[in-house]
Amino acid sequence: MDYSIARRAMIDSQIRPNDVTDPRIVAAFDRIPREAFVPKSMRELAYSEMEIETSPGRAMWNPRDFSKLVRLADPRPTDVALVVAAGDGYGAAILGELVETVIAVEADEDVVAETSERLIGVGADRVVMVPGAVKEGMAKEGPYDLILINGAIGALPEGFAEQLKESGRLVCVVGDGQKGRAYLYTKAGGQLSRRGAFDASPPVLPEFEVAPGFVF
Repeated sequence: MDYSIARRAMIDSQIRPNDVTDPRIVAAFDRIPREAFVPKSMRELAYSEMEIETSPGRAMWNPRDFSKLVRLADPRPTDVALVVAAGDGYGAAILGELVETVIAVEADEDVVAETSERLIGVGADRVVMVPGAVKEGMAKEGPYDLILINGAIGALPEGFAEQLKESGRLVCVVGDGQKGRAYLYTKAGGQLSRRGAFDASPPVLPEFEVAPGFVF
C-alpha cells in the first residue's frame, strides 16, 4: 500500500471538504505519517473514516473530526501547547507542526516511552511526552496558550482554567461517546467562556467519564 497516496486521499476527501483549508494545517496532516501511530495490524486502515484503538482507553480520532478540532484551536507558531491524554502521539505530532512547543501528558509510563520513540522516528522534535495524571493536566509546565484534550470528556475539570494563559484557548469534545459536541473555551478576566462548534463523537477518555446520578 502506498501510504503517501492514501494520505493525500484523506486530505482531499475527509479534511478539505469539511472546511479545513488552512495551508499550514493541511501541510501538517500531509507531513505526519498517520500509519506510524497505529498498531501494525491496523495500518491499512490508518486513513479510513474511523477511530482506531491504539492502547487501552485511547484511540486515534477519525481524520475529519480531528482536523476540525485543530482548526478550531487556531494554533499559532509562538504557542506553547498541552495535549492531554496524548496516547499514540498522532495528535501531538500534528500540533507540533503548528506551534512552538507541545507538552503531551499520558498516564501510562510504558505508553509515554513507546510514543516518545515514535515521535522521534517521525521527526516530531517539538513534542515532549511526560507522564502524569491526565485529569489534572500538567500545571507545572504551564500556563499554556493552547490546551487540546485528545478524546471526549463528560465535563471539563475546573483546574484546567488555571493552566491557561489569559486569552488562552482550550478545545475538547464534551459527550458520552455516542453524542458529543466540540467546544472552544477562551480565558478572559481569569474566567472561561465557551462556544460550541460542531458535533463529534470520539471515544470517551475513561479518566473523564462522569458517573451517572442516582435516580429514585
